[in-house]
Amino acid sequence: MREIVMASVSKGAGKTSMIVGIGRALGGKVGYMKPFGDRLLYRKKRLWDYDSALVSSIFGIEANPEDVSLGFDHAKLSFTADAEDTRRRVSEAAERVGKGRDVVFIEGGRDMSYGASVHMDPISIARATGARLFAVVQGEGTTVLDDISFLKSTVCAPDVPFGGVIVNKVRDLVEFGDLTLPRIAELGVPVAGVVPFEQELTYLSVSYIAEGLFAKVITGEQQMNRSVRTLMIGAMSQNAALESPLLKKRDIMVITSGDRSEIILIALENNAACVLLTNDILPPPNIIALAEEKNVPLLLVPFDTYETARQVDSMMPLLGKDEMGKIELLTELARKHIKLDAFSG
Repeated sequence: MREIVMASVSKGAGKTSMIVGIGRALGGKVGYMKPFGDRLLYRKKRLWDYDSALVSSIFGIEANPEDVSLGFDHAKLSFTADAEDTRRRVSEAAERVGKGRDVVFIEGGRDMSYGASVHMDPISIARATGARLFAVVQGEGTTVLDDISFLKSTVCAPDVPFGGVIVNKVRDLVEFGDLTLPRIAELGVPVAGVVPFEQELTYLSVSYIAEGLFAKVITGEQQMNRSVRTLMIGAMSQNAALESPLLKKRDIMVITSGDRSEIILIALENNAACVLLTNDILPPPNIIALAEEKNVPLLLVPFDTYETARQVDSMMPLLGKDEMGKIELLTELARKHIKLDAFSG
């Protein structure tokens, strides 16, 4: 069994996505744990971490939730375990979740320092388990160089087996290879992969939006995995809506009050990915019937249109367990752009 700690310097760098892509590209039986959960999810009368639930579902992992995530709250952990006890618990849990597995990914929190006060930051976890530590960084040029220079000064210690960095979301691979990779080489930090930015991974699915807003699904349950590429606020007149260039774009979500029947009809006739009904107002039965016929999701929320749009706009594009298109894309990116032998040795 190989144990790998996957960390990131900053929030949203994509370490969970990298775990999914690398794990599927490697093949074999994958184990997973995230000792310090930071994205709470209540499921089956238990607290879960969102990333833990996602990875466990994708790889068919049926580990005990208490082994996958040992804690979620700084205050509680600080009073229940000291450094040595935490080290023992993490090590024992890693052995349990890794039983019968070829590789175990141990995911750190949102950044390198998260969990340090309760001895569950990625560096402490790597020391506790003896696992190789990889760090995901994102961005371009000087931002990446700052992050990697920071990593070299903090992570490259004799008692931390450091595997290297994965540079994620790079928009120009050629320019990065010409200008930035030589400077990383000068720092003496190994690069396990350079992964290009993919717009497809930034789109939210209808189901993800519905779950995030606690929306009621009125119609179109079979189309909840559609991606939303464009948002349109349906607060204009009927003529203005008909002339809007946004309607010509595919996979559009229209956000409008449930009493704006003319806007909802226009959205349905233009094969919208979803219509998000606000103010807790349902449209007339004939419009609901048309949405059912066209299999377009109608979602209902209690907020006004402005607040609903604000909440959707602020959502972080996390991977969903049923988004097989994205999962396959991540697997292909790992095969093409990551040195898989760095994780298999």
